Amino acid sequence: MGSFVTASQASLAVNLTLVEIGLLFIGLGILSWLALKLHVSSIPLFLLAGLALGKGGIVPLDVSEDFLNVGAEIGAILLLLVLGFEYSARELAASMKKRWHAGLMDILLNAVPAAILALILGYGPVGALAFAGIMFISSSGIASQLIRETGWGKSNVAKRVTSVLVFEDILMAPYLPILAAFTLGLSVWAGLISVTVALGVTMSIFLIAIGREIPGLKSLAKRGPGVLLLLVFGVTLAVAGAATLAGFSGAIAAFLIGMLLTGEVAESLRSRFAPLREIFSAIFFLFFGLSISFLDVVSVLPVAIAFSVLGIAGKLAVGWWVGRDMSDRMSWRRIGAFLVARGEFSMIIAATVVANTAFIGLKEITLGVVVLTTIFSTLAIRYLRSHLER
Repeated sequence: MGSFVTASQASLAVNLTLVEIGLLFIGLGILSWLALKLHVSSIPLFLLAGLALGKGGIVPLDVSEDFLNVGAEIGAILLLLVLGFEYSARELAASMKKRWHAGLMDILLNAVPAAILALILGYGPVGALAFAGIMFISSSGIASQLIRETGWGKSNVAKRVTSVLVFEDILMAPYLPILAAFTLGLSVWAGLISVTVALGVTMSIFLIAIGREIPGLKSLAKRGPGVLLLLVFGVTLAVAGAATLAGFSGAIAAFLIGMLLTGEVAESLRSRFAPLREIFSAIFFLFFGLSISFLDVVSVLPVAIAFSVLGIAGKLAVGWWVGRDMSDRMSWRRIGAFLVARGEFSMIIAATVVANTAFIGLKEITLGVVVLTTIFSTLAIRYLRSHLER
């Protein structure tokens, strides 16, 4: 009798968890619909929802932490995998060669000032390195979404924005292992080994991708797209997990796998992964908000505003540098506005640092920066559209 009662209680707990998760997804769907209506990115809404339902929020949510942890991790991996589908190794190499000076200006105008401000505010070397990455990397996801919404996908502005985004994303390959080694307190030699491995893996993937397409995938994309979806999904999760265990960024590993899959294969996978990416990325952003106390965000809001103002000015300056030779003076402002939003990578950096150190306030500041810069980017793009485009 006792075992029957225990089984019944376990079944009740499982069913209640299913109800909670179902309501959670309904809420995320409503927020996505609201974002479409308002013509804004859904990311700030997901973050604010997580903040409202998290520790010290309006209605604290008691949902399976294991589910959210795994879901958030898969969300980050899928975000970067699908981003990898957008680029080919040849395009990346050409972009790096053509726009390296823009990438250098991006470092000087965003990473360096953020690191200096972090040192001034007393966050030390770890904080300086973390904030340098958080403020350097724009959100490729938000920028690409805004480009699609505005219909500027084939414009020269979009091409120049993409070239900067590509440069930033590629620099994350050596940066994240360096950050992980630094925050884990590894020795200089251990850190050098970690970075060397990261660069070696990245260069190997580039060489393989530039060579030729993986045999058999194009045929599989036409005849068995479902099989291809399962294989790529499984391989990506396994490689990302193994990469993390080896001290390499799982997110970057996913990005490199996506970059290997080009042409018709990437096109086929992109359409099939889109719904999965939306689901798990929503969980990622929601979980980031859930893991943070609302009161803690309020306490660091002035710092978040200071970094946001610095970051907005830096990206607009990069926009001017990249688009200064364009005849339309509005172009450089649009380029800068697309680059302003911080998002998925910034939060991955913050989560990496917090997981490895006792750094207090980094996730809260990052959430504030992501929300503020995304709102600014969205409003600026709407303002910079002509009357005909509106």
